[in-house]
Amino acid sequence: MPLRLIFMGTPDFAVPTLLALTAAGHDIVAVYTRAAKPAGRGMDMQVTPVEREARRLALPVFTPKTLRDEAAQAAFAAHNADAAVVVAYGLILPKPVLDAPRLGCFNVHASLLPRWRGAAPINRAVMAGDKASGVTIMQMDEGLDTGAMAKESGMREALPILSDMTAGELHDALAQQGARLMPVALAAAERGALQLTPQPDAGVTYAEKISKSETRIDWSKQAFDVHNHIRGLSPFPGAWFELDGVRVKALRTTLAKGSGAPGAALDDNLTIACGDGAIRLVQIQRAGKQPMQASDFLRGTPVKAGAQLA
Repeated sequence: MPLRLIFMGTPDFAVPTLLALTAAGHDIVAVYTRAAKPAGRGMDMQVTPVEREARRLALPVFTPKTLRDEAAQAAFAAHNADAAVVVAYGLILPKPVLDAPRLGCFNVHASLLPRWRGAAPINRAVMAGDKASGVTIMQMDEGLDTGAMAKESGMREALPILSDMTAGELHDALAQQGARLMPVALAAAERGALQLTPQPDAGVTYAEKISKSETRIDWSKQAFDVHNHIRGLSPFPGAWFELDGVRVKALRTTLAKGSGAPGAALDDNLTIACGDGAIRLVQIQRAGKQPMQASDFLRGTPVKAGAQLA
């Protein structure tokens, strides 16, 4: 049965779920997203990926700065929605908003809760060297990703994190996974068959927002940690190093054999020594340039054995 839904989301990660809900025949009565902001070299106003897709679908878009005031809460309740679906929206939902839809507010969270609650679960999972991630469908409460989880089989799926997988690749896979699971969860909620279970106290971790101060590569760390750091920040914001005073992002790496002074090139193919072991740079991006394979970079900028990366 089609539901009256409010969709709340902002980045690319949320778009597949919006498309899946419209494809399932639900009536999206309102799309809430963050307001357009200046971006790019020209600092032109750019709408969010969700707003761009909502406009294409001719859906009504709302961009309140806050949902904490009574007027915004009354406007939200006036949609008379059966449920709200929230995917990386970016604003706190106060209790009057959480309570307004008939069935509640449901969230696609990009981790296997309670691990990696918070702002950057995908990046943190890869940076930590986790072997798996996944999507949790959760009924939202007032806490930070603390709501009860859908426990039916197929509504909480693990997804392997392969040894060289980047955060970008995991992001895309989890976005599609969430888009598959949310319509199933809503159908169960409408039937009164959605079983929810509280999150366990054991295993709680928090995925803090990525700060600029942690993006520089520390070659003194073990190769495994350097590799995870690089792929966990790829493609954005990107882990970086300096070569001859020029900032270069490392976008793809793989573990390699060898040892030497941390940051030293061990050969002519961008195998770089770490505090213990080595990694090989596979894809990099010079400041202001497009990403390129390391082999293409080396044709224009040879990096010989013994060169030092900072």
